Amino acid sequence: MAIYLVRHGKDEEGYRGGWSMRGLVPEGIRQAERLGEYLFEHQDQYNICRILTSDLTRASETAQIVGEKLGLSVVQSEKWRETNNGVLAGMANETANEKYPGLYFSSLRMDERYPGGESPIENFLRIKEAFNDLCRSQMEENDGENVLVVTHGGVINIIYHIVKDLTWTNKNTFFPAANTSIHKIEATNGRWELTLENQTPHLQHA
Repeated sequence: MAIYLVRHGKDEEGYRGGWSMRGLVPEGIRQAERLGEYLFEHQDQYNICRILTSDLTRASETAQIVGEKLGLSVVQSEKWRETNNGVLAGMANETANEKYPGLYFSSLRMDERYPGGESPIENFLRIKEAFNDLCRSQMEENDGENVLVVTHGGVINIIYHIVKDLTWTNKNTFFPAANTSIHKIEATNGRWELTLENQTPHLQHA
């Protein structure tokens, strides 16, 4: 029984991310297509039965492309969104630097919210709840089916900290998560462990 986490394909550069609704660039679409083809060709290895995704455009577009390749429908949810950066979501970096100089996720106190958004601790607790709920449902409701979750680098980073039992703060160094990278979490004797980290075999020799 496994949970596969995938970061969305490449999106537009030069803009603040977070709750931005900007979509994939052509390279990101190709990455998602290659991921879908790879998972289809290796379905005996991955055996993915359902797909969940953040409803932010860059993630949902990635998930839809993969879902079409695998013949699976996609369930969208706000629970798997990146940090809510409020008024900065999708804002051009140049504009953000002018209006909110020095305001970045790592510059916030743990209890300090983005203007119109959430604080780092609220972000952490939201992802922790979503992940714990998914782990519980995998154990109790889904007969051990493997699930693919298409989400964001910050979300994957928080889950790494949870699974590795590390204290998370918004100032920690990020665990690597390349665009459309695959991360596998498996349940062994009731304990979830990372068994595949930041893998991109589908992008090799592309």
